[in-house]
Amino acid sequence: MSNNQMTKDTTPLPAREGQGGGSSLPDNAFRELQPGEQYEPLMSPDRSYAEVNVWSVAWGIIMAVVFSAAAAYLGLKVGQVFEAAIPIAIIAVGVSTVAKRKGALGENVIIQSIGACSGSVVAGAIFTLPALYILQAKYPDMTADFMSIFLSSLLGGILGILFMIPFRKYFVKEMHGKYPFPEATATTQVLVSGQKGGDQAKPLLIAGLVGGLYDFIVATFGWWNENFTSRVVGWGETLADKAKLVFKVNTGAAVVGLGYIVGLKYASIITFGSLAVWWLIVPGMALLFPDTVLNQWDPSITTPVGEMSPEQIFRAYAKSIGIGGIAMAGIIGIWKSRSIIVQAVKLVRGVDSVQHAESVQRTQRDLPMKIIAGGALLTIVVTFLFFWLGVMQGNLLFAIVGILLVAVIAFLFTTVAANAIAIVGSNPVSGMTLMTLILASVVMVAVGLSGTGGMVAALIMGGVVCTALSVAGSFITDLKIGYWLGTTPAKQETWKFLGVLVSAATVGGVMILLNATYDFASGELAAPQANAMAAVIEPLMSGVGAPWILYAIGAVIALILTWCGVPALAFALGMFIPLELNVPLVVGGAINWYVTTRSTDTALNAARGERGTLLASGFIAGGALMGVVSALLRFVGFNPINEAWLANPLSELCSLIAYALLILYVVKASMKAKVS
Repeated sequence: MSNNQMTKDTTPLPAREGQGGGSSLPDNAFRELQPGEQYEPLMSPDRSYAEVNVWSVAWGIIMAVVFSAAAAYLGLKVGQVFEAAIPIAIIAVGVSTVAKRKGALGENVIIQSIGACSGSVVAGAIFTLPALYILQAKYPDMTADFMSIFLSSLLGGILGILFMIPFRKYFVKEMHGKYPFPEATATTQVLVSGQKGGDQAKPLLIAGLVGGLYDFIVATFGWWNENFTSRVVGWGETLADKAKLVFKVNTGAAVVGLGYIVGLKYASIITFGSLAVWWLIVPGMALLFPDTVLNQWDPSITTPVGEMSPEQIFRAYAKSIGIGGIAMAGIIGIWKSRSIIVQAVKLVRGVDSVQHAESVQRTQRDLPMKIIAGGALLTIVVTFLFFWLGVMQGNLLFAIVGILLVAVIAFLFTTVAANAIAIVGSNPVSGMTLMTLILASVVMVAVGLSGTGGMVAALIMGGVVCTALSVAGSFITDLKIGYWLGTTPAKQETWKFLGVLVSAATVGGVMILLNATYDFASGELAAPQANAMAAVIEPLMSGVGAPWILYAIGAVIALILTWCGVPALAFALGMFIPLELNVPLVVGGAINWYVTTRSTDTALNAARGERGTLLASGFIAGGALMGVVSALLRFVGFNPINEAWLANPLSELCSLIAYALLILYVVKASMKAKVS
């Protein structure tokens, strides 16, 4: 049916008939369809609805800016980028309810789709590009500027969108009911919740204020220590010095909220990976090599292992084991997804080039293939020029090799990212990017590009690929939401580019601000993935031997874990990320488990879990945003923190008390939820 034959419907969805029970999805939304059965979305394919207008685009831009800033800060702090789709959907429903907008479902999908670019673009940028600043501390001739960050994020994001669009039909329609799409499911339920969704905005806002104020006090005024450690008592100091055993926990609101969202299962796996490093490998190395200087791959190491602190052993050796585990987990993920890649590529070859014709149903109308193919080709050409003139020192051969690597890897891994999101709701983009960097470094050295120029080139290439994969994975979530609800795919696809543009500009500015304030090389912001990328490419590009034996140990651990059925990527990330940032994840996961298991009433447990998710999302958004504000204040010279107080063990005891009160608040507020 053509657009001019459709009638624009602004009637509130619950008042219409034929929409799966008014405000609920049809009963075949989450199961496989029977032969001949069709899925009818909430919004009829035979009508047109308010989707793209000033309201939805303006709110989408606001969400992209706000959540890009928040996600950048939190990702650089703990190495985990929270998915913004659910809190953005809650806010979208809330503001449309307050404004009493009728038929706002289509608008809310567009707001969520534009705003959700924040998390995906941020993940692509902060997993790689801060390594430019980290390495710049050792190699002053390296360059790191806004345009490099902005262009690599923007071009990678555009490639991710264009590479994913041809696979939309396969993932969201042909595999309907076969993939669970956990994040898309949760976001869709929020969007169709109507007035209930408006009520959800209140606890989200309150939790955002509580978490934001809590983290702002710590980061700006230092009323209590950010971390609690076993060194707070004398025997703990002795244990760390003699046995190399230490316990740490970050007491921030944003991190415990992130743990709640991750859940107890994956939080436990991540934390077990961390404990395996900090309580087994680190003490074990000190015991096995007490008087040995292990510096074959890093001549700057001059201290025997036994004389190092646990933190020094972790940075010098144990982190590399985690890097090997992450890389192998990525390879395993690609191998497991090989059939998906083949099936998706076959589907692309069979895409009808006239699918945009008016005969195509509104809810199945994508951008024309000529625009997708032409846009992808144009983006690749622009990326090639960016590499040639801005990154590869004007060398044509380097630029050609670089763009071929980026285009092929990004296209092949796009389906891997989408498959991971569709099945488990998480994208192993850091592992895939790590493999990309290793491959890019080896190939670029082989064609003659090495040294600092090679490091910059490899990191920019990695940034483009990482952003492409991150955006592609996120975008398939948006498209599945649109499929369930009945929005127009072509409109989602078109305005997704705006979200990428806004998010790329925001993350570039925030990254420069955070580096100027904290200095990524100082370690004050962990930037774990970026540090991993820097650690991998520096030896490859500088002629120093890489710690291959440590990588191999991590790879073997990942293989064993996979054989045992344990998610290797989660465990390996725990091995790489500092202990104090992993323990809070299991604390948040334990809170999730507690509030969702106290009753014999399944519906009540679900309501409590949902309320807890809102509170955790508020903690994440509020804490991360106020972290950016705190960084801005420190950047302009406002820093009233008393370092002597933070060095006092009493500051850590105060942090433990504040942390306990924060946990109590989440538990009590979650338990107040009632079944509607």
